[in-house]
Amino acid sequence: MALSDDIELLSCVPLFQGLDNDQLRLIAFGAEHRTVAAGQALFRERSPAECAYVVSRGRLELSTFGRGGKPKVEAVAERGTMLSELALVTMVERKYTAIALEDCEVIRITRAMFHRLLEEYPAMAAVVQERIRLSLRSLVEGSAALAPRFE
Repeated sequence: MALSDDIELLSCVPLFQGLDNDQLRLIAFGAEHRTVAAGQALFRERSPAECAYVVSRGRLELSTFGRGGKPKVEAVAERGTMLSELALVTMVERKYTAIALEDCEVIRITRAMFHRLLEEYPAMAAVVQERIRLSLRSLVEGSAALAPRFE
């Protein structure tokens, strides 16, 4: 995939929307491409997440494993989906196991590289911080809405 294609794809990812081309170029240039063959795992649930991935080609099934060990499909990630967004700012565990439904390609963005970008572009850091704050608020509100089911 060409650098210009990566920049175009990254510009559509909600976390990166509104960043200028130079900032997107730095992300694309510092990232790496990985291929995942159909049926292979990109990562496993509860493993440490030191990076995020953006799906650039193909589809990945996102599953969780319950007590019986049977997978429960939670979602399918397609082109433009960012996986493990929070891993860009802090150490977290993967929420899902991601298995390629077909041959896939992903863009891997490491936390260390992302932190360097935030240090270099404080304005970018403010935008990203606000987006992450809104994502966390949405998560908390969604969790609060489910609370009555567990009472």
